[in-house]
Amino acid sequence: MEQPEDARVWRAPSIIDVAREVGVSAQTVSRVANGMDIVRPVTRDKVLAAMDRMGYRPNSAGRALKSGRFRTLGVIMSELSSYGNTRTLEGFATAASRSGYSLALTPLWTIAQAGLTGALTRMADQPVDGLIVVLEEHELLESDLVRVAKIPTVVVTAGRSHPYLAIDTDQAQGARLATEHLLSLGHETVWHIRGPESSHGARDRAQSWADTLRAHGRVVPPIMPGDWSAASGYAAGRRLAADPSVTAVFASNDGMALGAMRAFHEAGRDVPGSVSVVGFDDMELSADFQPPLTTVHQYFDRVAVAAVGMLIDRIEHNRHTVADPVPTELIIRASTAPPPVPRAAQAGI
Repeated sequence: MEQPEDARVWRAPSIIDVAREVGVSAQTVSRVANGMDIVRPVTRDKVLAAMDRMGYRPNSAGRALKSGRFRTLGVIMSELSSYGNTRTLEGFATAASRSGYSLALTPLWTIAQAGLTGALTRMADQPVDGLIVVLEEHELLESDLVRVAKIPTVVVTAGRSHPYLAIDTDQAQGARLATEHLLSLGHETVWHIRGPESSHGARDRAQSWADTLRAHGRVVPPIMPGDWSAASGYAAGRRLAADPSVTAVFASNDGMALGAMRAFHEAGRDVPGSVSVVGFDDMELSADFQPPLTTVHQYFDRVAVAAVGMLIDRIEHNRHTVADPVPTELIIRASTAPPPVPRAAQAGI
């Protein structure tokens, strides 16, 4: 008994189906699909029309066997919901598409090193031409290097303990800009709310903050720990708000800066009248904080374009393009101002 039409298993049309539809050989259809110009224009037009009508898609695996290319870039990254990674992944997709490549994404759902090793093992066996690894809290171990040695790789990270091409935001420059801005306003020192200690970027920002204070002969206060969340910024802000000597705070991301500003507000510490706050990232909503947040702008799209460009250059031309870190920009808004004048000075004492 013949099955109803809607109960049949769908099958993609094959090259033979197209050839039968047009009345030509499968070899002719293959030549048209691969863009060869040895097919007569009239026949080529008929084949192309049949492909469109039937929904035929050339076999990419077959083309890859002939060309040695899959036109696909693998991406391994964690924290897909974070602002920075969302913007960076969007940049990867756009840059790859403009160069005629697709993306194959393998997310890391754990910060354990074994998770990265497993992802590298899976991705190395996939039909990809190259690999972009976004390292935030991991290092490439010797065993990992062996796994990906057979595939061109670019690493996006603040860490540099590997032999692969690497690109990242200039984290140190951004932290220096934030700290020097607050010092230039007249603050004696700057307190810091750090991101997770395991994060390469957070460590680089904290190190640059401390180095900048020392270079200006200022006291380096104890670091306030955070985990990128607004809640951790709020907890740090409550502790800082209780100390009247705190007049300037640099948070390692905008979310923690937002949490700190809420804590200062609840404690009656005006921002920026009593304490100035600087963030890092320049999220779209940063300009809508109350007050609008002074922050360090990261060009995630430029990092992504650079990473994809370096990888494709390696794949297609075997060139090892070395790129400098992508500069940041300090965006000055209303959350920073000179420190409050001491009451004794106000009274002329």
